[in-house]
Amino acid sequence: MQEQDGSSPEMETRPPRNFRLQTLILAGLVSGMLGGVISAGVILFSLRQPPASILEPASTATVIPAPISLQVETAITGVVEAVGPAVVTVINHLPPQRTFFGGFVEGASTGSGVIISSQGYIVTNNHVIRGAQSLEVLLSDGSALSADLIGVDEYSDLAILQVHGEVPEPADWGNSDMLRAGEPVVAIGSPLGDFTNTVTQGVVSAVERRIEIEQDFFLEGMIQTDAAINQGNSGGPLLNAAGQVIGINTLIVRGSGSGASAEGLGFAIPSNTARAIADQLIAQGFFARPYPGIRWVNITPSLASRHRLPTERGIFITEVDPGGPADSAGLQRGDIITAMDDERIDEDHPFRNLLFQYAPGETITISILRAGEVISAQITFGSMQ
Repeated sequence: MQEQDGSSPEMETRPPRNFRLQTLILAGLVSGMLGGVISAGVILFSLRQPPASILEPASTATVIPAPISLQVETAITGVVEAVGPAVVTVINHLPPQRTFFGGFVEGASTGSGVIISSQGYIVTNNHVIRGAQSLEVLLSDGSALSADLIGVDEYSDLAILQVHGEVPEPADWGNSDMLRAGEPVVAIGSPLGDFTNTVTQGVVSAVERRIEIEQDFFLEGMIQTDAAINQGNSGGPLLNAAGQVIGINTLIVRGSGSGASAEGLGFAIPSNTARAIADQLIAQGFFARPYPGIRWVNITPSLASRHRLPTERGIFITEVDPGGPADSAGLQRGDIITAMDDERIDEDHPFRNLLFQYAPGETITISILRAGEVISAQITFGSMQ
């Protein structure tokens, strides 16, 4: 049966209603997904509007979509572009080393650092510059500058260098007290000394970590991250998504004494700690720590058992500096300090870590074991550089 206009239903070129509806729904879903991504601020897409023939075919013939233009920009690339120029490679030129055959060879080690001032001040790790005969800094553009050592604090493993001349825009400090586990972070540094300005990404794995770096001495309050950190990254910045320095990368843990191996265990000094120490190092060349005026030995259970000491934890005074704070407080050789301001010295609270909670000039009460008796004494700390 023919229609009145002479056309046949089989020759109709408009798509069925349900096909057009499905197309519009699909387009809406795509638009919604792209809008959600854009509003999240993580990835920005630029999508060229496809021709109308794709959305509503004019015939039943196969339609080939036009190419889609895609542009991607992330928060990470913005951080790297902004802060990357402030990250430097630190070269430690060591004194000549004698070889097995009697000659000498020049040695060098490398690390990372970050510019924190327009006056050319750079923060890095103390272990990066230890033993240096001279220091050199490579900027991100490859140019080299000689560097002066301004000051170090070996207990926090921090050091300040200064270069002279024009330097890139310095990095900004962030507030490490605001960090939360799971927060995204970026590490920039020079792993192995060869791969300058390498960028790695991860998260804050944990905060307030406690790492033993030598017997009975711990770095407290460390930031743990799974951003890849390798030899040569030491002294480089750990950055938040706003491009602020929230940590100074310091060490990695590859395994334990049991032989177990691990990856993704990097640790950074919190920025609030690093900034306070850096400010003092720049201002006076040293960071003032409390000075008790004693030499001591840490007491452990095995040491206590071997020497039949009256306590398994504390410090045994082996020498008292004449005229020092401990001497003025009446402490003697052979005394055992067991507590400071009622906080006991134990495995979790080593003496040195408790000591560094106080400032020079501060007076506290200490508990002492002497000849089987517990006595108390007041000690006013001096200043130790």
